[in-house]
Amino acid sequence: MNPFQNRVKKLFENQEKLITKTNMPVEESNGWFQRYKNPILTAAHVPVAWRYDLNEKTNPFLLERIGMNAVMNSGAIKWHDKYLLVGRVEGVDRKSFFAVAESPNGIDHFRFWEEPITMPETDEPATNIYDMRLTAHEDGWIYGIFCAERKDKNNPDLSAATASAGIARTKDLKNWERLPDLQSKSQQRNVVLHPEFVDGKYAFYTRPQDSFIDAGSGGGIGWALVDNIEKAIITEEKIIDRRYYHTIKEMKNGEGPAPIKTSKGWLHLAHGVRGCAAGLRYVLYLYMTSLEDPSQLTATPGGYFMAPQGEERIGDVSNVLFSNGWIADDDGRVFIYYASSDTRMHVATTTIDRLVDYCLNTPSDGFYSYTSVLKIKDLILKNKSIGF
Repeated sequence: MNPFQNRVKKLFENQEKLITKTNMPVEESNGWFQRYKNPILTAAHVPVAWRYDLNEKTNPFLLERIGMNAVMNSGAIKWHDKYLLVGRVEGVDRKSFFAVAESPNGIDHFRFWEEPITMPETDEPATNIYDMRLTAHEDGWIYGIFCAERKDKNNPDLSAATASAGIARTKDLKNWERLPDLQSKSQQRNVVLHPEFVDGKYAFYTRPQDSFIDAGSGGGIGWALVDNIEKAIITEEKIIDRRYYHTIKEMKNGEGPAPIKTSKGWLHLAHGVRGCAAGLRYVLYLYMTSLEDPSQLTATPGGYFMAPQGEERIGDVSNVLFSNGWIADDDGRVFIYYASSDTRMHVATTTIDRLVDYCLNTPSDGFYSYTSVLKIKDLILKNKSIGF
């Protein structure tokens, strides 16, 4: 084996060590969820053969030919007893694409499939696609709803962009049928398909916004029904989870993955954005809606459920947690897949019972310091009554 072959061998060995590393839980104090020590997907997990020309004649220095920057914002689904993530893989060229990574246990050993997803184009190609939400719909298809970003042709500013919700569907997560983008009066990012028909129609969680970045007059997470998924047009949209001043979702909020159905209602994971001295801060929060009317809020625990901590705060876009994928197992265990700082993927585990208890028994935001203190005093009195 010559020196070049030895270096190639080392590349594969190092990646295999990374992929097969056991992921250990770390101590948590609030009982809401369990974090794990290691990120589950990073740029280093992207297969060697996707990045390197392994032919000594054409790459004698064994240089990385196609660089990878990050793996983040992954949709999730349980498929044939495997835990699958449809990751947003971002190259050093700033373009993102989708690729499926598979794990036997949902915690570690995530390994990308042989090739990334070739997503068909629409008549108007998107410059960038990312942040896919997966929904196994009762119509028998698995849908991927994602952001399709294009240059704003009406604005000479080179950074001006538009966002719309791309729609694709599949039966095997390998072959995808691209449908026309969701049509809406406003720009749309963070769009999610509800897993069941509502009044015989397809239901979408939306996030209307005035521009590519700013929500502007967009009031929060929206709800819309459409007749035909193959030509999805929003004609009426209502806000179901509003933004509020001086809260975790003051600037923006958006639905995460498709909601989980429980005996107590639909369980939702979302992200909230506020401004701070360090820029924008993204956190995750929960809420619940009615089984009879999924657009009707039934529980709104105040504050964030998860926020970036430690090394999660460091990355391309710091101080950010984002989730667009979770998996609920038949035994009630829930795997929350989240990205930190637009750089890497993590997992946290919990249960349906814990999440529902959290939602139903965590006080709502009272919107004033005074009401926050009253809630704390109520808890103090309750604990005193039982001897604490």
